[in-house]
Amino acid sequence: MITAEQSTVEVLIADDDPLVRMGLSVMLGGAPDLRIVAEAGDGAEAVELARRHRPDVVLMDVRMPVMDGLAATRAVRAMSDAPEVLVLTTFDADAYVLRALRAGAAGFALKDTPPAELVEAVRRAAHGEPVLSPAVMRRLIDKVVALPEDGRGQDAGERLAVLNERERAVALGIGQGKSNAEIGAALYLGVSTVKTHVSAILAKLGLNNRVQIALFVHDAGNPEDRYRS
Repeated sequence: MITAEQSTVEVLIADDDPLVRMGLSVMLGGAPDLRIVAEAGDGAEAVELARRHRPDVVLMDVRMPVMDGLAATRAVRAMSDAPEVLVLTTFDADAYVLRALRAGAAGFALKDTPPAELVEAVRRAAHGEPVLSPAVMRRLIDKVVALPEDGRGQDAGERLAVLNERERAVALGIGQGKSNAEIGAALYLGVSTVKTHVSAILAKLGLNNRVQIALFVHDAGNPEDRYRS
């Protein structure tokens, strides 16, 4: 994530299509505050270059040879002072993208995203902001509900027990795709207080961002029902 002192966001592009890499490089390189530090043609190269160049953001394709974008995202996010990862895809609710979000990606962008919007998405990712609107979050949640159970539910439910009552309420709001302002209005809290609770939830659950909180909540089922007994 970019620091307050930095004026330039350094970006690594990872895509197995040379034409896509070139187009993204031209598109992002035209922004005065973005700088392309390296380009990778597969996931393994992306991880190597991320270690070497320490970019602020990795723009990561999901389907690449040698090492796919999911494994590469996990490896990049496991680094100390890890770069943020923005997943590139041609699908807006792909199960593979969901797995990348679980691995710590800040969000995703479609490959046909207008240039100005993609530039802004990279900036947001660099500052640690999730690159998912509440509407997109809700669609992703619908996709999660439709996925087959893979055993995450019990573990997620047990780990949610470390949260206090107010933190669980905030986590549930995130799981419903609400913004901090919407959560604050529902719980009669200020936005800054909601942000404090979100930070506590991330720390207690060992997660990277609010997207992961939303997916985690839905893995656990309905936390309200779980804690009424």
